[in-house]
Amino acid sequence: MTSPTSRTSRTSPTAQSAPRPRAVQALRTAARALGRCAVLTALVPVGVGLCVTYLASFVLWGCLGIFPLFPLATRMLRAVAGAARWASGHWSQVPVPVPYQPRPALERTLHGWFWTGHDYHRNRRFAALALTLRWMWTDPATWRDALWAISDPLVGGAIAATPVLLAAAGLYGLGQPLVPYDLPLGGWPAVLLGPVLVAGGLALSRSALHLHGRWTRSVLGPTERTRLARRVEQLTEIRLDATEAQAAELRRIERDLHDGAQARLVAVSLRLGAVAALIDRDPEHAKKVVADAQENVTQALQELRDLVRGIHPPVLAERGLADGVRALALDVPLKVDVRAELRGRAEAPVESAVYFAVSEALTNAVKHGEARHAAVELTHGAGLLRAEVTDDGRGGADPDRGSGLRGIQRRLAVFDGTLTVTSPPGGPTRLIMELPCALSSPRTSSS
Repeated sequence: MTSPTSRTSRTSPTAQSAPRPRAVQALRTAARALGRCAVLTALVPVGVGLCVTYLASFVLWGCLGIFPLFPLATRMLRAVAGAARWASGHWSQVPVPVPYQPRPALERTLHGWFWTGHDYHRNRRFAALALTLRWMWTDPATWRDALWAISDPLVGGAIAATPVLLAAAGLYGLGQPLVPYDLPLGGWPAVLLGPVLVAGGLALSRSALHLHGRWTRSVLGPTERTRLARRVEQLTEIRLDATEAQAAELRRIERDLHDGAQARLVAVSLRLGAVAALIDRDPEHAKKVVADAQENVTQALQELRDLVRGIHPPVLAERGLADGVRALALDVPLKVDVRAELRGRAEAPVESAVYFAVSEALTNAVKHGEARHAAVELTHGAGLLRAEVTDDGRGGADPDRGSGLRGIQRRLAVFDGTLTVTSPPGGPTRLIMELPCALSSPRTSSS
């Protein structure tokens, strides 16, 4: 038997070497953030050129009447602003929603003219151009983009350049001893301060990158009025989706009952009617008919249980979300690790939505991702119930191309929940589902 002393000595080297990977990972993260700050700093001249081009489009429009340059410059500005929003969400971890109003459709009146929301035009091409100009001109996001183009080279550039300049000054100081001529006495402070400046640049890089993302969101994000208008549109879409989903679910239940349990019960009724005629004339055959009817009743009961389980699984109602997902993981044809840290129970509709969303995510991992291993993590904090599903499949999952992920989005949106998908080609695929809810005291403890 291994003594406690030997067991401790065996695990102590691992415990001593554990902080080293964390330090290396922190250094890599800081270096990556510093490199991204350097990229943002290098793009400052591009922002200046874009600002000059956009201002030139106004001058040419107002002085020379060359108005087609304005929509061209606006589209170019929106493309660059979209890249800034992408960098803010993926690099700074500060997501910035797209604030633009949808382009209105070109309507043709009964007398053949085109209505642009302001005037009538006979020519379709000219009407489309006039509609585009009005759409861009009246969209507040256009002027917020223009404000960003003017101010970002100063504000955003200064934020991103601060850690880069510190690190560059430190590297310059560290490179002084490599100069072939003798280093003057006054140059030694730069050599001594070099490691400090490099460390300072690395330490500030992540904070500067996050601050740059917050600056981008404050200018390029939607205004409160735009958010309210979009929220009304989302609630309208959610109501329509919920109504359609409810109608589809009722049709599915009706179809399953009609084609499954009801058909078997009708067959049982016919067989029992035949038993009454056979019981005196051919008792042996009557026994076989009764046995067959009993088998049909058993199958009908099983189909009813499956139908009820598809509506609301009993284990979910009795044991809660954590044990429901554990039971779900046992039925999936791949290895699934479930980790749950829930100190209570959510409302039954919320638990059901998360349960079926996790079920759909695991089904997609098997069916489309060809995964062999998956992990499910359930947590609750800051008023959000969070379910994270990760698999080692081939990746490439996109809600815009897959009905399964769109179904998860619609299911979560009913409860004001969100779905975040990270699935690069080659994997891994990571789905994060978050629903605002509060947890009550646990009704049944998890085993």
